[in-house]
Amino acid sequence: MTHRFAVVAAALVVLAGCANNEEQETAVNNIVEAYETAKTSVSRGNFTRGIQIFEAIQARYPFSDLSRQIQLDLMYAYYKAGQKEQAVEIADTFMRENPIHERVDYALYIRGLAYFEDEAGFLERRFRKDVTERPPYEVSEAYSSFRRLVERYPASQYAPDAEQRMVFLKNRLAAYENHVADYYLRRGAYIAALNRAKAALEEYNGAPANAESLLIMEQAYEKLGMFDLAADARRVLEANFPDES
Repeated sequence: MTHRFAVVAAALVVLAGCANNEEQETAVNNIVEAYETAKTSVSRGNFTRGIQIFEAIQARYPFSDLSRQIQLDLMYAYYKAGQKEQAVEIADTFMRENPIHERVDYALYIRGLAYFEDEAGFLERRFRKDVTERPPYEVSEAYSSFRRLVERYPASQYAPDAEQRMVFLKNRLAAYENHVADYYLRRGAYIAALNRAKAALEEYNGAPANAESLLIMEQAYEKLGMFDLAADARRVLEANFPDES
C-alpha cells in the first residue's frame, strides 16, 4: 500500500471509530479499494468512472482530511474530462475552505488550466473567426489564476508552466483591448480609443500586441490634433518594435 493509501486508510479508521473492529476493517478495505479503483480509472483515461467513485466516497465522508484529497483528485478528473465548470467550482470551494492548505497552488493551477485556451475552437478555425474579437472572460480568469499562483507561490512546481501560459494569455488580452480600441478609433471616439490602448500597454506591458496599441495611440493623437504626443508614441514604437514601425 502506498503512502497515500495508508493515509486514506488511517483517515477512514478514525471516521469508523464507532463501529466494531470487524465492521471497521471491512469498511476501510472497501473504501481503500474504491479509492485505488478511482485513481486507476483516472490514470487510464476513464474519467467518468473515476469521478463517479470519487464523488461517492466524498459523499460518505464529507468532513474529513480524506475529503480534501478527494477534492484535489476530483478537480483534476473534472478538468481532464472537459468538465470545466465543475473543475473550477471545486477548486474555488477547496481554496475557500482551505485558504492556507499546502495544495492551494495546485488548486490555482487546475483552475487556470480549466479556463486556459491555447488555440481557437473548432468552429472558429472552421470559419476563420479571429478569437481576439471575443470578450476574453475565460482568458482573463485563466490569467488571474496563473498570476495568483506565480505571485503567491513562486517556488511552486507549477509556477514555471503557469508563467509560460501567462505570456500567451497576456498577448491574447492585450489583443482584445486593441480590438476594442480600434473599434472606437474607426468610429471617431478618439479619447475612448486612447484610453483603451493605454490600458492595454499598462496592464499587459511587454506583450507583442503592445505594438498595435502604440499605433492606435499615434493615430488617435493625430486625429485629435495632438501631434507632439503622436510623435512620442511613434518614437516609443520605433524604439521597442522596429519591425512594426
